[in-house]
Amino acid sequence: MIARYSRPEMRAIWSDQRKFEIWLEIETIACDAMSRLGLIPKEDAAVIRKKGKFEINEINEIEKRTNHDVIAFLENVASYVGPAARWIHQGLTSSDILDTTLAVQMMQSAKILSDDLAALRKIIGKQARKYKKTPMIGRSHGIHAEPITFGLKLALMFDEFGRAEERLAQTRERIRVGKLSGAVGTHAHLDPRIEREVCEKLGLRPATISTQIVQRDRHAEFLTTLALIASSIDRWATEFRHLQRTEVLEVEEFFGEGQKGSSAMPHKRNPITGERLSGLARVVRGNALVALENVALWHERDISHSSAERIILPDSCMLLDYMLLKLRELVGGLRVYPENMKRNLEMTKGLYFSQSILLALTRAGLARKTAYEAVQRAAMKT
Repeated sequence: MIARYSRPEMRAIWSDQRKFEIWLEIETIACDAMSRLGLIPKEDAAVIRKKGKFEINEINEIEKRTNHDVIAFLENVASYVGPAARWIHQGLTSSDILDTTLAVQMMQSAKILSDDLAALRKIIGKQARKYKKTPMIGRSHGIHAEPITFGLKLALMFDEFGRAEERLAQTRERIRVGKLSGAVGTHAHLDPRIEREVCEKLGLRPATISTQIVQRDRHAEFLTTLALIASSIDRWATEFRHLQRTEVLEVEEFFGEGQKGSSAMPHKRNPITGERLSGLARVVRGNALVALENVALWHERDISHSSAERIILPDSCMLLDYMLLKLRELVGGLRVYPENMKRNLEMTKGLYFSQSILLALTRAGLARKTAYEAVQRAAMKT
């Protein structure tokens, strides 16, 4: 993801540096576990832990020859470790490293997103309390309906993002899964105890059962959860954009000193943050569709998911992190105009009382159809 729409902490999780660090950590923990089980010499495991390192530029050069990133990484690490490197990757397959690393990265990303959601809800809650008695017209189909308060509208937003927090927490548990089970998931060349130790030290659970990979329904659920959150962001960005229209102007995005709205029209103060959020939500939703396509892989695994995931996983996490920050800033800096809310509320001269009158007439004994038609006729004359 371009720097314009990403933040440093999330970007670091998905960097090559962090990815290779986790790869090395997995290989080192596995060697330590093998040495404790007597499968490799303890002194060699100690050498691997002491000397194991990598150089990204060197890995990239090796990959030009191997056309395989994991093999390039292993060759690079071996060049620093020496003869003891023969034990590195013993009984493992590339996806043992790749999928376990992805789980760590998704877990770390989910933690940031969870913190983002909590911070957003704190701001929404503060604003909802501030405006809980600020009346405005409620709209259905874009048309005036009955009165609400702006605080009630924000309370709805608060509740929606509470569900987002719950979904993310549930999804986080389902992606908290690693695997070191070999080429087709049978543990044919690696003791399952090694898998358990590696996963435990990384804060993961071993997959209950796997093939060469962790099954992609987990990743699809993660990305569809992010897409749902992005859609909620879009929903509220759209709400505030509508409320900022010139003829409505009940709320307005913060417009800073020196900010410009248009290269041609100096008077313009546009809802650009909301528009940006709506646009980025489309990208996150599109990525979720790709994740769903990745579920149907061949037999014990093909590699068609890999190229797509190198884009959709980091991009979706980085985008949503950025979007949650921007929505928080939007809500926190929102300019609210109670006088315009009052003006719009009074625009229809009390038509919003139509249901109250209808109910009063039926309680007085009039048939509902008769009462409805009488109120409607009067309303249409207004």
